[in-house]
Amino acid sequence: MAAPTSAPPGCVVSLQTFGAYGGNWNPHAHALVSDGVFSPEGEFLPLPSLDPSAVMQLFRRLLLERLHQAERLSEAFMRNLLSWTHPGFSAFAGPPVDAGQTQSLESQARYITRPGLSMDALKKQPDGSFTVQTPPDPRTGVTSITLDALEWIHRIVGHIPDPGQHTRRSYGAYSNRSRVSARVAQESSGSAAHPCQDDEDSEFIRERRRTWARLLRKIFEVDPMLCSCGAEMKIISIITEPRVVDRILRHLQSEHCRARDPFQCRPPPQRAAARPQ
Repeated sequence: MAAPTSAPPGCVVSLQTFGAYGGNWNPHAHALVSDGVFSPEGEFLPLPSLDPSAVMQLFRRLLLERLHQAERLSEAFMRNLLSWTHPGFSAFAGPPVDAGQTQSLESQARYITRPGLSMDALKKQPDGSFTVQTPPDPRTGVTSITLDALEWIHRIVGHIPDPGQHTRRSYGAYSNRSRVSARVAQESSGSAAHPCQDDEDSEFIRERRRTWARLLRKIFEVDPMLCSCGAEMKIISIITEPRVVDRILRHLQSEHCRARDPFQCRPPPQRAAARPQ
């Protein structure tokens, strides 16, 4: 069945500028793309696998046309680049990952958002230079590169994004605008939930809610769901209304609240004494 033209796919793109060989400049993009589209009726329509060659050709043409519009390339030079037999671009499509395979999805997401260099691969030499361990160079077979301090700084700062620049972008059904529009339409019409919003009681949804805590535990080595008394906590509600948040903060800053240790265990409620009849 053909998908409707208005059906949005889902795509999360991570923009990266670094390569593997000593922080060399290698701009590219990693993307997690839905293996189908979401229809306006809330149905997920699987599609055939992507053709990497067609994706590469489309990306090359759109990028060169964008550079021409920005007056970075002349039209003649753009046409010349488009006529090359070896375009200089490449695209790769990996195997699909099922939505329920949360560990595999997390592994893919961590890979596409990884930093430019692992600190374990960097070693400072006695003379002040730095040696970077790299994968084997396909041309020379070299597995390391040594740089002086200034050259190392020059290479690594080129990959730091400018202030306010986004390095991850979400498109289609995964974008913020699409999710907000779907939620507003659902609330106004009372229709079924958007396909991105699975059953609230499903195992996938429960596992997805625990992902943020697992990531914090891996990065900061602190379990945010563990109380100071050792008991496991659970999320009761998420407060987003500013008026309620301000009221809670005012209470925490009050004299009555500051005089008591917030982590002190409270005694059980006292039952009022029975009144004589």
